[in-house]
Amino acid sequence: MDQWSVFLQERWFILAIGVVVLLLIVKLVKTVIKWVLVLALLAGLFFYGASYKDKLAEMTGTLGEAVASGVKDQAMSAIASEAKEAKYKANADGTFTVTTKNIQVDAAPGANEAKITFLGQSFTMKMDDALRAFIEQAKSK
Repeated sequence: MDQWSVFLQERWFILAIGVVVLLLIVKLVKTVIKWVLVLALLAGLFFYGASYKDKLAEMTGTLGEAVASGVKDQAMSAIASEAKEAKYKANADGTFTVTTKNIQVDAAPGANEAKITFLGQSFTMKMDDALRAFIEQAKSK
């Protein structure tokens, strides 16, 4: 049902055009063809609105990927700028945690991915050279 409210908010002009065409059909055509045209118009609006859900899902997926990419970029730049303040801590379960004032990196030694918490948002990230250098610098202190 949410797709219909979003459809009406973003594409209200299509509904307005449909209503105007519907009124013109009712006023001008006085036969059975009138009701065939009315039903065809309503079916067209219904199917157009129902397919809007796919377009909406596509837009939200693209937006989500852009936001995630932006957060990862910000986290990497914060890692570079806060590397001097990083503190390394070995955990009892064999993993380690590297923390700064804005970032927390949790991983296991030799792992290919690390869990990064940046400004309250957690995500996993592949261990690249910059992240490995950050961890090594914190470890050497």
